[in-house]
Amino acid sequence: MSLSPAPFLSDIAFGEKGGAAHWAQTSDDLRVRIGQWSKSEAKGTVLIFPGRTEFIEKYDSCAAALGQRGFASMAIDWRGQGLADRMLDNALVGHVGHFTDYQKDVNALVRAARTLEMPRPFFLLAHSMGGAIGLRAAMEGLSVQATAFTGPMWGIRIAPHLRPVAWTLSHVMPRVGQGHRLPPGTTIEHHVLTDGFQDNLLTRDPEQFERMRKQLEAHPELALGGPSFVWLREALLETRHLASRPSPNLPCVTFLGTNERIVDISAVHRRMDAWKRGTLELVPDGEHEVLMESAAVADPLFDRMAELFLSGGHG
Repeated sequence: MSLSPAPFLSDIAFGEKGGAAHWAQTSDDLRVRIGQWSKSEAKGTVLIFPGRTEFIEKYDSCAAALGQRGFASMAIDWRGQGLADRMLDNALVGHVGHFTDYQKDVNALVRAARTLEMPRPFFLLAHSMGGAIGLRAAMEGLSVQATAFTGPMWGIRIAPHLRPVAWTLSHVMPRVGQGHRLPPGTTIEHHVLTDGFQDNLLTRDPEQFERMRKQLEAHPELALGGPSFVWLREALLETRHLASRPSPNLPCVTFLGTNERIVDISAVHRRMDAWKRGTLELVPDGEHEVLMESAAVADPLFDRMAELFLSGGHG
């Protein structure tokens, strides 16, 4: 696979030193950006699947935590976000043609890992939307020895009385040429820039929240607003499809904050209740991004993840 140098925004990377980035082409000729954090004598490489609106530098601190535990890391800017190719003329609208298109990005990441001769075995760490992408990838044979999920988007939190409306609008609006528009209740601005720390949905740690805000203020080109009607349609169809399939035969730990308010927690519980080699660990008072909390909260989660990866990698 041919890779070329891509910018790594070290001014907003708060964790591991020595991060690098590469451009990679997908099979449908889109350009995605791949982050790399090497580690001498690594015990393996963690493939990090970010959530919607995220970018590789946001995971620099996670790469640092994994590096301290002996792992190299890679991450990706999914199509339509970060510095990857955006999908619409209005670059602030989150969009994808089909949710399975993200698997083409996964394939680009895996090919890059092989081209860069990243240390084996590979492991998966997937957050939010990345959790949906990662679950399908694992179901379809992603070459990883163990998996970890945080706040996975195995269902979207929608009030019961609004769910029929969401299904209807997300299917009707694309048919009338309005699939690129934002659904009601979403905005074109990135929520970290418009919402204050008080009662935010992501983290209880003010320092982590401030880092998120500073990253987007320093590099507004990374910002992404609400999703399009097409993205919503595809996400609803994908989560319904995933719910119909059995879990992969892989070791798994899933971390879920008890104050999770973005993904459908019932879908996470159902999945983990049936995952034979899986464990669900609840994070008391945790919000959506349980790895981006204070060290007192996040460090035990990284320890648990590393323990699973090592046992999964040699089991």
